[in-house]
Amino acid sequence: MNDKRTPRRRVLGAMARTGYDRIPVKHEGTPEVNKMLMEHFGLSNMEQLLRVVGDDFRYVEPVYCGPELRTFPDGSIEGYFGERYKYAEFEAGRYLEACYLPYAGINRLEDLDRSHFPGADWFDYSAIRRQAERLQEQGFAVCCGTAGDMDFINSIARARGMEQVLMDLIDDNPVYLAIMEARFNFFYEMHRRILEAAGGRIDFTHVGEDLGNQRGPMIGMAVFEKHFAPKYGRYFEMVHSFGAKCMMHMCGCVVKFLPRLIELGLDVYDVVQPTVPEMDIARLKEQFGRRLNFCGSMCVQSTLAWGKPADVEREVRRRLDLFPEGGLILGPTHAIQVGSPLENILAMYRAAGSMCEQIDASILDIQDGNAGDKINLAKLF
Repeated sequence: MNDKRTPRRRVLGAMARTGYDRIPVKHEGTPEVNKMLMEHFGLSNMEQLLRVVGDDFRYVEPVYCGPELRTFPDGSIEGYFGERYKYAEFEAGRYLEACYLPYAGINRLEDLDRSHFPGADWFDYSAIRRQAERLQEQGFAVCCGTAGDMDFINSIARARGMEQVLMDLIDDNPVYLAIMEARFNFFYEMHRRILEAAGGRIDFTHVGEDLGNQRGPMIGMAVFEKHFAPKYGRYFEMVHSFGAKCMMHMCGCVVKFLPRLIELGLDVYDVVQPTVPEMDIARLKEQFGRRLNFCGSMCVQSTLAWGKPADVEREVRRRLDLFPEGGLILGPTHAIQVGSPLENILAMYRAAGSMCEQIDASILDIQDGNAGDKINLAKLF
């Protein structure tokens, strides 16, 4: 088999700008969307779905063995830092939302309960190498981590409140800084142990930080430089020491942060949300395409949700023309949302050339591996 036709070689070819047989693809959908796709194709699990849409990535993850994460009488679920989440139900689906914020209103270090701070010892890494070897043998690009790892603004806000967190970053609140340091140390050490256990078999790590809103940055550059840059610089250096690259999920308009993130060592900017003209994928490629790779860019708020299949196909073709040798991993700008037309989702993967049009026993007999649609605490929290 031509190496460029295996998912991993396809992805690495895109990263190196050496070409590929088709553009690499990374799928993400809400559980409701994934269920709709599986029912359409007659599939029984997520691994089968990822094969059908042509997702080139697979993830390894350690086994949680820490303190029991409780479910409470109101149905809420405990997170790693003692916060709780409950499903917010709407007409066609549901989302987990924070419902108990244990660090809200705490402004003195002596009042901060550190007993809920998690540690990397809460996980068993003994199966990581076996997972990575199996995925490499199957030809996939191997990843670890999730878009919710690190995530010092959004995820700490789920335990403290968004308004409070944004104020904390301005006035250097010692309670926030202690939580931020604990969160960094937790994920840094977890990822380091995963990479070490894998023995060089992981291609990408995945973290996230929602530095932007729909129209501009969430924080100023001075705040970023003071609180975020040292941590991400140290993290990127560690990841690169294991021969892996780092993918960073960032929602919103984040263009002002990209030059500094590139200097710090970021390899892949994940989701690429085109909410304002300066976030258009062509403009981003012109400005940063020689030094940065992109993942996503197919908008779940406009084209995929409200366009026609022809609109989706046109947007995919535009990206194929912009990135003929590499630099983009095609996918949605977030999980594809409930209400997005099935025909639009299919149009995206067909236009990308990743869709498996003939579903036979070789796919239907596949059992789910690491690609479940279960609640992943690291991703959500």
